[in-house]
Amino acid sequence: MEGIGGDRAPVASPLPQWGHDTWRMYQYYLDKTTPHTTYRWIGTLVIAAIYCLRVYSVQGFYIVSYGLGIYLLNLLIGFLSPLVDPELEISDGPLLPTKGSDEFKPFIRRLPEFKFWYSMTKAFCIAFVMTFFSLFDVPVFWPILLCYWIVLFVLTMRRQIAHMIKYKYIPLNIGKQYTGKKASTSGSSLCGD
Repeated sequence: MEGIGGDRAPVASPLPQWGHDTWRMYQYYLDKTTPHTTYRWIGTLVIAAIYCLRVYSVQGFYIVSYGLGIYLLNLLIGFLSPLVDPELEISDGPLLPTKGSDEFKPFIRRLPEFKFWYSMTKAFCIAFVMTFFSLFDVPVFWPILLCYWIVLFVLTMRRQIAHMIKYKYIPLNIGKQYTGKKASTSGSSLCGD
């Protein structure tokens, strides 16, 4: 009776183990791409171009493209928005400075750049795969969808830019960042102030 299942360790099925190993390898290579921002975005642009060529060549799947556009607009809003919206709640965490006398607090995004890139790339890949199934090729008049998306984009960006101006934040790092005071060699201002 002792030999019937008492001493054996449970044997893992090879399929879940293979799936786990594949996922770990995928995650390993995904983590290695983290510091290579430029190459990641170039790869995403290549994937987006392939998707656009596919849609153009089959002259269809406009509803998939519209859904993709709405999703990308949603991602962009998350990327441009602060983690804590000063309009909605007051928090003990980092807030955006609203006055010149306020202490500088760094801009923390609601959607970090890596997640923005990853979600965008996945969305293009999923949309590309969807173009191979005629189920998703719903006949629509695409100029109306395009005009509606442009209107949504303009209204959403106008609201987002007004929010940026109101709370004085810029979500993009443009140019060289200076910290500290400017050193002046001659004691006079360059601008004539």
